[in-house]
Amino acid sequence: MALRAQGLLGAPDRRAGVRGVLRRLGAVQLDTISVLARSHELVPYARLGAVGRTAVESAYWSHGRSFEYWSHAACVLPVEEWPHFAFRRRARLARGHRWHVLEDSERSCAAVRDRLKAEGPLTATELGGAKNGGEWYDWSETKIAVEWLLDTGEVVCTQRRGWKRVYDLAERAIPDELRHDELDDTECIRRLVAQAGAALGVATRADLADYHRLKNDQVAAVVADTDLVPVEVAGWAKPAWADPAALAAESAGKRSRHRTTLLSPFDSLVWDRPRTERIFGFTHRLEAYVPRPQRVHGYFAMPLLSGGRLLGRVDPAREGTTLVARQISMAGGKAVAPMAQALREAAEWVGCDTVRVDRCDDPALAKALVDALA
Repeated sequence: MALRAQGLLGAPDRRAGVRGVLRRLGAVQLDTISVLARSHELVPYARLGAVGRTAVESAYWSHGRSFEYWSHAACVLPVEEWPHFAFRRRARLARGHRWHVLEDSERSCAAVRDRLKAEGPLTATELGGAKNGGEWYDWSETKIAVEWLLDTGEVVCTQRRGWKRVYDLAERAIPDELRHDELDDTECIRRLVAQAGAALGVATRADLADYHRLKNDQVAAVVADTDLVPVEVAGWAKPAWADPAALAAESAGKRSRHRTTLLSPFDSLVWDRPRTERIFGFTHRLEAYVPRPQRVHGYFAMPLLSGGRLLGRVDPAREGTTLVARQISMAGGKAVAPMAQALREAAEWVGCDTVRVDRCDDPALAKALVDALA
């Protein structure tokens, strides 16, 4: 049910494409790390196959189809979701400041508004510079101001240019029929819980809360007013809810084709670590920010999905036209052929013509993998 809800079971919906993936998931996490590709590119690749990377960017950032805001983390969201995050914009406004504090908030914010109104969409650099010259968090007054306006909804990011946010006035970038904050907090949260339930298929209260970073008591207050159906799941200690469409699809018993693919560590199938372990028996951890000597599986370990199971992981890199599997672990011999297939397909997608295996935690499996790749 989880795989089907996440678009990882059954034939890819190529007609709906990347936009369809985004609408189905409701949120695609952004991250600065780029190994094979950035995470927001890897998510549609895992579901659709070798979709062009320029097509992915165009689907997200052209024609005002989506915007960036705080959901599970910094995420690309369908523009239709704009009204549902009014509760979060109001909460940020009520708090009165970010973790950065402006010396002259009114002056700095007014300057940003005036520039955007006069000149159109601009990056922080174009607005006057994002940093003061110190560490990454040493933001300029302009950067603090424009991020505050983004938090509170006066400004919106509907495009990235060279990985930089491009800021615009919400009154210009968000369609009039969506640019309102009429929904009260309860209705906003109810809709987000319903969306999370549809994207997860079946979920505990904690799962539903984690999807858009809600609080457990917020979910508890509204879940009965959604269409989600209370269920019991064998082996789960907590109550759960299922999406009616997911239940109907499961009851139909239709056989569907599983995807064999590598997943971004930030993919919404696995971004909730406790849920991933509960469903797949797979312990998943991003080690990019762990000191190198303490890493177990590597810098950007990507789980291998095949046959509805997580069968291993690979820490990839690129050297010219070679995809390098710097470190691999697999759940026995059954994972060798799927790993070889996933590596070949990923290599072709990013323009590599060779795959090299540097290290595998099982020498016998390493030899079998090299033979399969050959």
